[in-house]
Amino acid sequence: MSRPIRVTVWGENVHEQREPAVAARYPDGMHGAIAQGVAENLGDRVIVRTATLEQPEHGLTEEVLRETDVLTWWGHAAHADVSDEVVERVHRHVLAGMGLIVLHSGHWSKIFMKLMGTTCTLRWRSAHDRELVWTVNPTHPIAQGVPHPLIIDEDEMYGEFFDIPAPDELVFISSFSGGEVFRSGLTFTRGHGKIFYFRPGDQDYPTYHHKDVKKVIANAVEWAVTLRPERATPTLLRYETNDFFNGHGYGGAL
Repeated sequence: MSRPIRVTVWGENVHEQREPAVAARYPDGMHGAIAQGVAENLGDRVIVRTATLEQPEHGLTEEVLRETDVLTWWGHAAHADVSDEVVERVHRHVLAGMGLIVLHSGHWSKIFMKLMGTTCTLRWRSAHDRELVWTVNPTHPIAQGVPHPLIIDEDEMYGEFFDIPAPDELVFISSFSGGEVFRSGLTFTRGHGKIFYFRPGDQDYPTYHHKDVKKVIANAVEWAVTLRPERATPTLLRYETNDFFNGHGYGGAL
């Protein structure tokens, strides 16, 4: 891009306010740690802002989304508290070309479920479990500079079956001490928008301080940018025979 990527890092900021251990682990909030990781890795190639649930319109106003190239999303305790109006707004911007990176328990967020069209359920175990994140697509941009495997000493376990549509691309899979495996790095396209889901990041562990996790998220930010001259939702147009460029708006079925 000829200008920096505009990134909005969204987080509930609920655990950090209610649980002293999480606040101590993430004194600037989980959203703050994620934002810092993106800035550390991408430097002047990005402009990063944060937004949280308690802000008016959850910090995701029409103006903010219009000025966001890539939105990252972490939610867990308060999925139901996210306004349906805001979800519809985010959904519209994704279809029009805004990138979306969904992290960990964001799999059950309203926006991810709406975009996937499935339950997005999985198996899980809240335990101090070692996670190995294996790269299965080493040529993918999101995998560049990421060790194989990426070792996370402590995190929550997610396992299959993960009820999502078949992804466009599988970048990472994770394995755990109980023998479970999980599709942990996945890409999707919806409309003009590019989506990446990345599994690591439970609030009970310092995962977003992990240098390799921060690298994956930063890589995903650069990958998720849609290169189009303007943001626009795919539109139904009618074209006359041999006129390939001058589509007409839909006038109805009759």
